[in-house]
Amino acid sequence: TMVIDAGLPLELFRQYIELGSELIDYVKFGWGTSVITSDTVRKKAKVARANGVMTCFGGTFFELAYIQGKLDKLIGLTQEYGIDMLEISDGSIDISRDNKLGFIERFSGELRVLSEFGSKDAETVMAPNLWVAGMSEELEAGAWKVVAEGRESGTAGLYRQNKEIRTGLIDEVLSVIDNERIIWEAPLKAQQVWFIQNFGANVNLGNIAATDIIALETLRLGLRGDTLTQFHGNHSDSIR
Repeated sequence: TMVIDAGLPLELFRQYIELGSELIDYVKFGWGTSVITSDTVRKKAKVARANGVMTCFGGTFFELAYIQGKLDKLIGLTQEYGIDMLEISDGSIDISRDNKLGFIERFSGELRVLSEFGSKDAETVMAPNLWVAGMSEELEAGAWKVVAEGRESGTAGLYRQNKEIRTGLIDEVLSVIDNERIIWEAPLKAQQVWFIQNFGANVNLGNIAATDIIALETLRLGLRGDTLTQFHGNHSDSIR
C-alpha cells in the first residue's frame, strides 16, 4: 500500500502513521508539496522512518527538478531528508525514452527507484502495447517497481475520464509483466475493490488517501460488504 500525502499537518501525519504503520509500505509526498512544506517533510520522513515506513518524493517533483536542471540537488535532498526512494516520472512533461531509461539506470545505483508510467493528461489514451513495452523497459533499466498512472483523481492513465477502469489494458500488461512488480494507482474505492476482487488481497495499490488506510485494509481482509463473500464465503445458514 502506497499512501499519498497531499500536505497533512505534521501531528495529523504522525497520527495516521502510528495508526496504520503495519498497513503502509510507503508514503509519497504528493507532486510538488515538498517545495511548500520542506521543513515539515523533513520531520515527516523522520516520523515515518521511526515507524518502519518508507518515504518518497512525488514524481512531479522529479519533473520539476528535470526542467530546472536540478536533479543533483533533488538527489541531495533525498539524502538530507532521509527519503528512501526516488520516483522517476514523465507524466506531465516530455522526456525522451533514452533519457528516462538513463535516469532510472543511473539513480537506481544510489536509491530504490520507482518509475511511473502513463500520462496525467486525461485526453491522452496510450495503446496497451506501448504500456507493455515502456513498463518492461523501465523495469529492465533498474526500477524496483513500476507505478501505473491513475492520478489522485482516478481519471487518467489506467482509467477513462468517467473513472471506468481500462480492463483490457490491464490484461495486456499482465500478460507480460509480473503483477508483483506493478503498483496500480487506485485512489477510489470502486477501483480498489476491482483490483482486490481480480488480483487478491495483496495486490499493490497506490495513491491511497491517508483517510482511507483502514478502509482499504478492511477491503483487503473481507471486512467490508464489497469483498466479504470473496474471502469468507456466502453461508447464509451457518449462523444460528
